[in-house]
Amino acid sequence: MRIHFDRRFIEHTMLIALPIMLQNFITNFVNMLDNIMVGRIGTDPMTGVSIVNSLLFVWNLCIFGGLSGIGIFTAQYCGKGDHEGVRWTFRLQMILSVLLTAAGIAVFMAAGPQLITLYLHEDGGGGSAAATMEYALSYLSMMCAGFLPFAVTQAYGTTLRSHGETVAPMTASFLAVAVNLAGNYILIYGKLGAPAMGVRGAALATVLSRFVELVYIVVWTSRHAARTPFIEGAFRSLYAPAELIVSCFQKGMPLLLNEALWAGGQAILVQCYSVRGLSVVSAFNIAQTITNLFNVAFIAMGSATAIIIGQRLGELGESHARELKEEAWKLTLFSVLLCVISAILMLAVSGLFPRIYNTTDQIRRLATGLIITAALFMPVHAFNNSSYFIIRSGGKTMITFLFDSCFCWAVSIPTAFFLAHFTAVPIIPMYAVVLAVEGIKMVIGISLVNKGIWIRDITV
Repeated sequence: MRIHFDRRFIEHTMLIALPIMLQNFITNFVNMLDNIMVGRIGTDPMTGVSIVNSLLFVWNLCIFGGLSGIGIFTAQYCGKGDHEGVRWTFRLQMILSVLLTAAGIAVFMAAGPQLITLYLHEDGGGGSAAATMEYALSYLSMMCAGFLPFAVTQAYGTTLRSHGETVAPMTASFLAVAVNLAGNYILIYGKLGAPAMGVRGAALATVLSRFVELVYIVVWTSRHAARTPFIEGAFRSLYAPAELIVSCFQKGMPLLLNEALWAGGQAILVQCYSVRGLSVVSAFNIAQTITNLFNVAFIAMGSATAIIIGQRLGELGESHARELKEEAWKLTLFSVLLCVISAILMLAVSGLFPRIYNTTDQIRRLATGLIITAALFMPVHAFNNSSYFIIRSGGKTMITFLFDSCFCWAVSIPTAFFLAHFTAVPIIPMYAVVLAVEGIKMVIGISLVNKGIWIRDITV
């Protein structure tokens, strides 16, 4: 199959991907500044916030997975121009957002201390387990107040992007990060007459920004009903056809479980790394902060791939397999190319970024090594991410479940657990080995995309 990146393809792809990319970049950039501000307080606050964010990441991806399962139908309904179908899926996303919010708050309030304790292993390299626990619990209790606005905003954003309306969610995100950044500066350090709240100030600024983001996107959608017809009458009832509810459950539940298990797997991987000591947790926090910033290219391309392939499936149907495969491979290779550029830039700053933090030289050296390792394997992650979204776009959620989270639990976690508990391998080679096994997943992804098992119109 000959792959050609023509101008029309690049323009159409970037029209969808670039706003998502910019939104993710600004969000992660402010998160980075937030992290640096907390890191300037000291090692213990930084480590406590890092541990909580690892746990909150699991809940965030549960929201993402649950809404994405319904979003598969949304994208294909948009491709058909079926506004009533989009309205039904939007209602289901709103209901799921409320349910997952309640579940998340219940879990973290009941089991927060026990979960945080799993990461506390003193190593003499700087950091107190007791102080880290205190900072972590303070941060977590405040962050729970932002769960509902975050979830509802994601429901709106998912539906708007499926309509091709990517600028409004991006603008809402820009506004939110501006509020978050200003709030961090004022509330963490006690500027402009406000009390110095430390990590609680960082959490409060985040919660306020999420409410601002929600208000903007709700108002914008209501005022642009001609461009977003699904919103007309969306809240008159909670009705959705029983067949659609069953189908969304069948397709969405594997995605929700996949995201929950994958994110939980990532949290367990960090816990395995934390066996090497609190200094490793601090170094991972620094490395992950900058890695998230450079990951925006392939993450945005994944979202764009899901939207483009979903719309094309709705437009063309299953009879245009060759054309759909060609589109899928072009999107994948384009994502990898963007990621290679990101990796080169990330390598360039690997030695400079850790110096910003008020921490020990040992933690800075570890962070630099982890950043370099992550950059080297970034193109592999880009390929696997694209394969995941291609397979998912046709409703093959059980296969994506096996491809993504099952691989993590069956291969990555046992590898990390064995190296952490049964060997004395230092943290950087251990991390490199765990990332290297993702190459197996890449081979599987090539086969699945090539076979075209994902070419399926699920709205018929």
